[in-house]
Amino acid sequence: MKAWPPFNQQGDLPQGIHRAALRNIVHQFGRSTFTRAVLARRLKRIHELAHSTGHLARFIIFGSFITAKLEPNDIDIFLLMDDQSDVKQVSAEVRMVFDHESAQNRLGASVFWIRRAGAVGGEEPAVADWQIKRGGGRRGIVEVVEND
Repeated sequence: MKAWPPFNQQGDLPQGIHRAALRNIVHQFGRSTFTRAVLARRLKRIHELAHSTGHLARFIIFGSFITAKLEPNDIDIFLLMDDQSDVKQVSAEVRMVFDHESAQNRLGASVFWIRRAGAVGGEEPAVADWQIKRGGGRRGIVEVVEND
């Protein structure tokens, strides 16, 4: 299993992009409470749906699920899709992932996404910007990778 850094005083991961396989993310963040277990199942389902497109470039998790918070509100996800991604060509079930309101209401997650071409300033800055907290400051985020 991946060795995770300790949370900072605010209960966040240290600043940076922490890469891990989905199974390690679920093991670390999706088992300690019933709410976390439910959210972990949602996370796995959304990853499965996004991955099924064949166009998923990067899958980023941010927000309360990857913090020390005992009862996170939901899953917050940023998807970077390759430029050939066409949401009109996927099933209605998969399409929910790419409709923010549907994802929130039916999948229990806040999902934001863009194609690589839409990453103003480049892919790395587009991903790194999800470290910025609402009230200012930065936190760590997690990227799902195949192996860690």
